[in-house]
Amino acid sequence: MFAYIIKKITYGILVLWGVLTLVFFLFNVLPGDPARMMLDKREDSNQLAIIKQKYAFDRSVVEQYALYLNDVLPLSIHHNSTTAFTSLLSGKYQFTKLLTFTNYTFVFKVPYLRESFVRTGTSVTTILGNTFTNTFVLAISSIGIALFLGLILGVFSALYKDTFIDKLILFISVLGMSLPSFFASIIIAWLFGFVLHNFTGLNMTGSLYEVDDYGRGSFLQIKNLILPAITLGIRPLSVIIQLCRNSLLEVLSMDYVRTATAKGLSKFTVIFKHALRNALNPVVTAVSGWFASLLAGAVFVEYIFAWNGIGKEIVDALNKMDLPVVMGSVLFIASIFVIINIIVDLIYGWLDPRIRIS
Repeated sequence: MFAYIIKKITYGILVLWGVLTLVFFLFNVLPGDPARMMLDKREDSNQLAIIKQKYAFDRSVVEQYALYLNDVLPLSIHHNSTTAFTSLLSGKYQFTKLLTFTNYTFVFKVPYLRESFVRTGTSVTTILGNTFTNTFVLAISSIGIALFLGLILGVFSALYKDTFIDKLILFISVLGMSLPSFFASIIIAWLFGFVLHNFTGLNMTGSLYEVDDYGRGSFLQIKNLILPAITLGIRPLSVIIQLCRNSLLEVLSMDYVRTATAKGLSKFTVIFKHALRNALNPVVTAVSGWFASLLAGAVFVEYIFAWNGIGKEIVDALNKMDLPVVMGSVLFIASIFVIINIIVDLIYGWLDPRIRIS
């Protein structure tokens, strides 16, 4: 089991390193000068030189990549010169010294994703911290709705196989899988937030917290969660319906289910205490994957509903060419996805030893 854990963690680290490398070189070959973007109309030759030196824009791409790795990795090395340690102690890093040699010091630190180009002095970590809670709440709500309705509709579809009910549920499932998220967001926001607003009381846009008009701070607005959560849950709902139906039909054809029915057990007992429990394995796998994807940020849904999450932050950063925020967000998303997948793989390996051997 220990070797299996090490193998999965190693794969995860390699994936993150690949994402980091791809993201860095992708955004560093884009046209334009980041230093000029930061200064905007306040461009001055002296300020331009200071910005380039501070962010290492005057160095080669390889050197910039090495410095970016040094910032992002939890373990990093720093020169013991006065300048280097001044920047280290000035609040750039939260770190713990590990080893000190003649000219260099190894430190363990919180990964540093650098600062926003647009919001001067604001770290990318702070920006992600302010938006992650909203994305987490949205993802949990969406997957909860999809799981609850998906299991119910999947069971009904299996029990009434080849009937009108089954065909209707499958039609809804296929429609949900083929419907683009940005189109569904626009339609649902317009229909329930505008056309039927007097009946639903829901808004077309809005986030989890809204600012009070009278300057009394922000307040929780749960109703703004309903439309984006339903919209984001449509596709996983469709997948769960299909998986639950097919898996349940397969389980219902097995001998032990027929034996339980022959013993006189009620249909409810056979379905929910015997068959459904064994039919949930593919559903659990799908839910874990979808949750990782939703938690990573629903870009279109968050942007259209003006939900202040990571997805909306990425779109705003791309519009403003705020590269550190985009790069940091992508790395954060990849880290979440890898961590969740490692946890799921370890759980499977613990439940089924055959997976560890393979």
